[in-house]
Amino acid sequence: MVDTNFKMSFKVRAAKKEDCKDISRMIMELAVYEKMPDQVNISHKELERDGFSPNPFYECLIAEVSDENKTKDGYTIVGYALYFYTYSTWKGRSVFMEDLYVMPDFRGKGIGKGLMAKVAQIGVEKQCVRLQFSVLEWNKPSLDFYVAKGAEDLTAKEGWHFFRFDGQALHQLAKEAPED
Repeated sequence: MVDTNFKMSFKVRAAKKEDCKDISRMIMELAVYEKMPDQVNISHKELERDGFSPNPFYECLIAEVSDENKTKDGYTIVGYALYFYTYSTWKGRSVFMEDLYVMPDFRGKGIGKGLMAKVAQIGVEKQCVRLQFSVLEWNKPSLDFYVAKGAEDLTAKEGWHFFRFDGQALHQLAKEAPED
């Protein structure tokens, strides 16, 4: 039996372009966990382009363990946090954490907390006033984790709902834009 309270030695660092294959692998693992693997339509090539160009759309941190703690498949990169900056017209600078993921065998060892704390630290250094993210309503372990760290559930507290336009709905809305 694995001791889930055991804190494993790991480091959190900024992702590099060459980490995108591992990030892509973990994105798919997260999608499987969230029961939406058919929704992933991005490859490591898009991740490289969008995160490591002169004007990146996102930033990413990875959690890395030593060779002696690598997975049975030989991976030392076992978690990631992908985030980007937004702006609140009420509060100012904000950071949005799109994904926080730790491989199942490495959960409960402080890695998720370490990744999230590093995103928060970077946000504070950039004078962000909030760290926002979304969580599926059925994902009780994650909801409990975030609440235990002090996060507020805005749906419950303030009634906010996230909406999305994508695919045909996005294209239809774009067609309704006024002429320049």
